[in-house]
Amino acid sequence: MTKSGAYDPFEHAERLGIEVVFGRLRSAHGLWVPDHRTIILKRGMRVLHERSVLAHELGHVCLGHEESNSRNEFLADRWAARKLIAPDHLAEVARVHHDPAQWCIELNVTPHMLETYLALQPA
Repeated sequence: MTKSGAYDPFEHAERLGIEVVFGRLRSAHGLWVPDHRTIILKRGMRVLHERSVLAHELGHVCLGHEESNSRNEFLADRWAARKLIAPDHLAEVARVHHDPAQWCIELNVTPHMLETYLALQPA
């Protein structure tokens, strides 16, 4: 957590002893390499995207995933969405802004992370 209380995936990776490096990835935006305790992030992403992708990859780390499959990707997304979006912050942003695209900017998450988080909420 940062001083403001927002989840900081870079700080979390450091606490876990996970090296985060930037490189060229062709088919993914991020990659967890368990044997090297390293996460590779695609170079050149916007900060908002970078934060969401790193949180997703940390989901794989914290959930003990050793391989990529659709179930693990889904679980890593859910884990990341819960870490990245604080319910009280979302409520505050939603009171001020009516456009979900603006919510993403204010929350510093991708639309996919916002959608994932909202899908977890009871109807």
